[in-house]
Amino acid sequence: MDDLTIARALHVLAVVHWIGGVSMVTLVLLPGLTRHVAAAQRLSLFEMIEGRFALQARISTTLAGASGFYMTHRLGVWDRFLDPAHFWWMHAMVAIWAIFTIVLFVAEPLFLHRWFHARATRDAEGTFRLVQRLHIVLLSASLVATGAAVLGAHGAL
Repeated sequence: MDDLTIARALHVLAVVHWIGGVSMVTLVLLPGLTRHVAAAQRLSLFEMIEGRFALQARISTTLAGASGFYMTHRLGVWDRFLDPAHFWWMHAMVAIWAIFTIVLFVAEPLFLHRWFHARATRDAEGTFRLVQRLHIVLLSASLVATGAAVLGAHGAL
């Protein structure tokens, strides 16, 4: 087993954990909270569960980014970023990674957490609907990028 195989395995595991967690929050946690938890308890329960996943997501996105960078360097495929018509899926992977990295490491600690808490305190229903919609958009884009990356990495695109 060589270093590239280990990097690829780490990359896949990180993406599975990260996007799988986004899927869980989007398709299970948020709908469950909005349908079965009173608005008064919803915010604290969401923050407790999501806060626990946020740390894990930071680790997964860091590992996905580092392993992706390593594989791109090791394979010498930086030139793929100069050919978006054929390697658009690489741009998609980096874009999804960048969005989540900015949200997890910059936006959430600086302002997003406070904004969400304040808005949910004023309007729990509207805030959770908005968060659900945003999660659906991010999950959909993530699944498209992931599927395209697998197809592209195996020469199908």
